[in-house]
Amino acid sequence: MSDRKRPLDGIRVLDIATFIAAPMAASILGEFGAEVIKIEQPREGDPLRRFGVPSVATDDTFCWLSEARNKKSVTLDLRRAEGADILRDLVSKSDVLCENFRPGTLEKWGLGYEELVRINPALVMLRVSGFGQDGPYRNRPGFARIAHAFGGLAHLTGIDGGPPLTPGSTSLADYVSGVYGALGIMLALRARDNDGKGQYIDLALYEPILRMLDDLAPAYAAQGIVRGRQGLGTSNACPHGHFQTRDGWIAIACTNDRMFARLAAAMGQSGLAESALYGTTAARLRDSAKVDAIVQLWVGTMSTDEIVALCADQDVPCAAVNTIEGIFADPHIAHRQNQVALPHEQLGEVHVPAVVPKLSRTPGKVDSLGPSLGSSNTDILGGILGMDEGKMQSLKAAGII
Repeated sequence: MSDRKRPLDGIRVLDIATFIAAPMAASILGEFGAEVIKIEQPREGDPLRRFGVPSVATDDTFCWLSEARNKKSVTLDLRRAEGADILRDLVSKSDVLCENFRPGTLEKWGLGYEELVRINPALVMLRVSGFGQDGPYRNRPGFARIAHAFGGLAHLTGIDGGPPLTPGSTSLADYVSGVYGALGIMLALRARDNDGKGQYIDLALYEPILRMLDDLAPAYAAQGIVRGRQGLGTSNACPHGHFQTRDGWIAIACTNDRMFARLAAAMGQSGLAESALYGTTAARLRDSAKVDAIVQLWVGTMSTDEIVALCADQDVPCAAVNTIEGIFADPHIAHRQNQVALPHEQLGEVHVPAVVPKLSRTPGKVDSLGPSLGSSNTDILGGILGMDEGKMQSLKAAGII
């Protein structure tokens, strides 16, 4: 596969962002062949290097090693005039720039889109911020947790009557914004193929969350419905939630009457699926607490493995509620190669999530873990910009690189 061209071979991306959202978009592009140059603050680097579980043997966390994959690290102080000039030189030789500073910051440094597009009219620029580049909240700081709250997701998590809970990963909005950011970049590059002109993508962290809220918007606009926290189930289908086994938890999803009939047969209670009882979605939703209780009583008599196997045999949608330990032990995940191991000088093998999605003819690949700080200074500044060693040493002494 190493000799096979990837879809984005020949595309150069400058990642001047921090943490996860915009850098995630750049990482996705890197997996599919783009050359990604990570611009970091001298001496300090991206704060993501210190975020998450420490790797002990290095100065970087496992989060950095995983999420900064396929990137080259260059140190550059963009707040200094000479550093900004070097970025402009790199922009003139690049296709994409990813940033997530607060709106107006790059403009203050003379590096806003209007300035950069004059240097490179074909530049595609991803701009991720908490609340977007315009609007009354544009200047507010934003993180994923804020996006979950503002975008309506946090309100939906937890048990009815209880507090809103963390929806799994505290960084979910960052990751989803990274995916939408990569999509925006690809659309802009496709448009550039037609007319040769670049453009910028304006993405607020809360917007991908808001986009994924099922039918909440039209239901509220039409009928004033405000969905609350739904606990272990959902308001749209039943039984459709989490159930406790003898040794863990499973998820069951019966989204239509045929699926419930198969579940009832697996339970040895086919009569439950008769139209006079719970054979329709409407009937099950009217008595959802009782239906869930019946299913829970059955599930609680068996182990997770037993329930999952039985449901699979009866074609009932079901899965274990996995921990990461279960994910690593699962034969299907191993077969699909959803985790990959890469060598690291100090740590040995480091396991990271594999590339998504899988392309049949031009697949992506994780080439390298997150780089050490400034490890590509000579390669990029010398190789791409033609800067000599004396100049680089002078910049380093001045704290610009």
